[in-house]
Amino acid sequence: MSAKEFKAALAQFATGVVLVTSDDDGEDAAMTASAFLSLSIDPPLVLLSVRAGSRMHGVLTRQPHWAASVLSAGQQPVAARFAVSQRPTDRLLFADLAHHRGPYTGALILDHALAAVECRTEQVVPAGDHTLVIGRVLAAERRNPDAPALLRFRSRYRTLPLRS
Repeated sequence: MSAKEFKAALAQFATGVVLVTSDDDGEDAAMTASAFLSLSIDPPLVLLSVRAGSRMHGVLTRQPHWAASVLSAGQQPVAARFAVSQRPTDRLLFADLAHHRGPYTGALILDHALAAVECRTEQVVPAGDHTLVIGRVLAAERRNPDAPALLRFRSRYRTLPLRS
């Protein structure tokens, strides 16, 4: 099996999209992620996969506090903005986005996200070319529960219509 075949097969799995944020020595840092999931309810844990060698990998292995904003369908441009690996400072990319700082972590949270969690890293596990970051959820909030979610499916951003 080739890497291309592996990626093509897993592109058939739809995932949600989050914006992960943290503090990088006084500078806000962010990345778009689709490898994020609920891991445990008791204790409340989430799992995030971060590419080894990326800026956020370095940030999250040094800084134990971070947040994840669950993106809505209308936030596809935000997802695309923070998915680019070679980009200007993240501070400039946040300039036109409505956001606030989480009270538990100080990490940026998007005001128009579907939901947000603030986390403290519990464990970091090397896994191939990525690192799994297990975070204890310090706070969780629903922000826009009526908006449709942004999904990643077949290597593209997608949305699902809401039905009652």
